[in-house]
Amino acid sequence: MNRYFQQQTLFAPLIEKKPSLNLGLVLVIPVREEPRLLGTLMGLTKCTLPSCDVEVIVVVNGSETDSDELRTAQAQLAQQVREWAEKLRLQSRLRFHVLEYPDLPRKHAGVGLARKIGMDEACFRLEKIGNPGGIVACYDADSRCDKNYLIEVDAFFQQHPELQACSIYFEHPLEGIDFPDEVYTAITEYELHLRYFIHAQRFAGFPFAFQTVGSSMAVRADAYQQQGGMNRRQAGEDFYFLHKFTSLGAVGELTTTRVIPSPRPSHRVPFGTGKAVRELLHSGKGYQTYHPDLFQHLRTFCQDVPALFTEDEIEVQNCVQSWAPTLQDFLSENDFLANWREIRAHSAKPETFQNRFFRWFNAFKLMKYLHFAREKGFPDVPVTEAARWLLSELQPGTEGEGAKELLLAYRAVDRGSF
Repeated sequence: MNRYFQQQTLFAPLIEKKPSLNLGLVLVIPVREEPRLLGTLMGLTKCTLPSCDVEVIVVVNGSETDSDELRTAQAQLAQQVREWAEKLRLQSRLRFHVLEYPDLPRKHAGVGLARKIGMDEACFRLEKIGNPGGIVACYDADSRCDKNYLIEVDAFFQQHPELQACSIYFEHPLEGIDFPDEVYTAITEYELHLRYFIHAQRFAGFPFAFQTVGSSMAVRADAYQQQGGMNRRQAGEDFYFLHKFTSLGAVGELTTTRVIPSPRPSHRVPFGTGKAVRELLHSGKGYQTYHPDLFQHLRTFCQDVPALFTEDEIEVQNCVQSWAPTLQDFLSENDFLANWREIRAHSAKPETFQNRFFRWFNAFKLMKYLHFAREKGFPDVPVTEAARWLLSELQPGTEGEGAKELLLAYRAVDRGSF
């Protein structure tokens, strides 16, 4: 057992069935209050298999504070999956396993810890057969995918040996019979926000602009361990996890397949897709997103970063004074000059300086700046207004009026971006 597993206080290998020597891809699915789980698992059996064997680890998780009714429902679901998986045992190249954790500590119980338990187990199984470079993919219990999902995830990492992780292209359903029309309207606006936000960062020249959706990402097992594994956050675990790799320049985008996350509203997480949809349904208003002017300010800032590779502090101060006042205030509160001095002192080349600089002004700090500026005179605006502006910058002459039309235009850009 290597050092990573020795340091995991909650980790213990649990799956008794030995992995096949050809195991190369493991999917991890956290499960809590998921009545459609079997449909999701059945969908995976329809996928074309890659040359390696595939395992799916279902982590049925709960909190020590759960009601008896919920505990019973979770236990019944776990047993149902076991019985279903046993019937598929002859399909040895695609195996399903169930882990049950009904009494996780209240402080940490949630999707982050559930993903961590499953991903740790996946890494252990890949290590056990001598395949530390095998792939661990995150998926959700209410998601669907294209038939080529498994083979494309496997192929991506074979074709890009230099990459450690990837963000996988996704599309929420925008119509159907499973939910009321209001839900599809809400998810259309929320996904438009997600795509606008990433493209706005790229417009600004920010180097770490990647979608971080929990059901749509994958990582090499050895890289997962090297970066300390999954966190235990109860929401936003995907954002914090994948951005461990973006600052290393080790993340790519897989756009040759598609994950289809559910648009359903949810009460289980404090923020994210489920909560956003629920709030839109309750408010009856359109989704509000970050003010476009902020990305114009960031664009000037990012363009000036190479000029900060200088030993002349007065020159740097003059550069700072040319930036938007709100950005100046934020940087001042975050000890910009002191951090610049340290970064410059440890950078012999411009490339090294820029890498170090954006490890300081990283995705977390960018988010903090946007929230800071929101309170300093740049309130959120309707997502259709912001997305329409940015689309005209990315593709002059392109028009889009409604949220759905705009979203389809952004999706078209994304499918051809890698």
